[in-house]
Amino acid sequence: MIKLVKMHLSAVNIGHNIEDQLKGRDMLTLLDYTNEEITYLLHKALVMKKETLSGKMPPILPGKTLGMIFEKHSTRTRISFEVGMVQLGGHAMYMNARDLQIGRGESIHDTGKVLSEFLDGVMIRANSHESVEELAKHASIPIINGLTDLFHPCQALADLLTMIEVKGSIVGKRIAYVGDGNNVAHSLVIGAANMGMHIAVATPAGYEFNQKLFAMVQKIAAANGGSVSNLRSG
Repeated sequence: MIKLVKMHLSAVNIGHNIEDQLKGRDMLTLLDYTNEEITYLLHKALVMKKETLSGKMPPILPGKTLGMIFEKHSTRTRISFEVGMVQLGGHAMYMNARDLQIGRGESIHDTGKVLSEFLDGVMIRANSHESVEELAKHASIPIINGLTDLFHPCQALADLLTMIEVKGSIVGKRIAYVGDGNNVAHSLVIGAANMGMHIAVATPAGYEFNQKLFAMVQKIAAANGGSVSNLRSG
């Protein structure tokens, strides 16, 4: 198991503009984001969705190209990112990992450098979270995690957005996750903890939630007025 990214519990400096803080940032795991930053992203998404549906969304990414690397097959991830880039006035470039030199004679280090020369950002759906971290380390453009073995941050943000649309404020709300303690569970719990929700996780034997991460999200939840509990079935 790779070393998990260190969480950040420090409050955002109110004097700084959160939007400026977010510019150029990678989206590898929600552990890298504070309550204030996630709240801002969700609010911004609500506004942009409303403007898009009403036909009033301006093309804020004209001339920008997002590279999309897929080591795993996808339906919703590919469609949502491609459509999103079109709606924002940009272009999405699909790249099957089998068609690239990455992992086939070319190091991730070199790939990150090359992609940074041509693209404005990369979304990667990968087998290993460690390889995504390595790509982000050597790329000078934002890297977005479209799914790895450990995390699925974009899915969690979409889930939280849906909860807000249905329930309004989700601070203090209770949520249960029943299923494998996988990448989806990890990111959903991190997001819920950051939003001050009370989340209970129930996983079957042999598919438990990552215990190192569990200790981290409990601290995140406590700092934001929420809680995380873990139930194991036999």
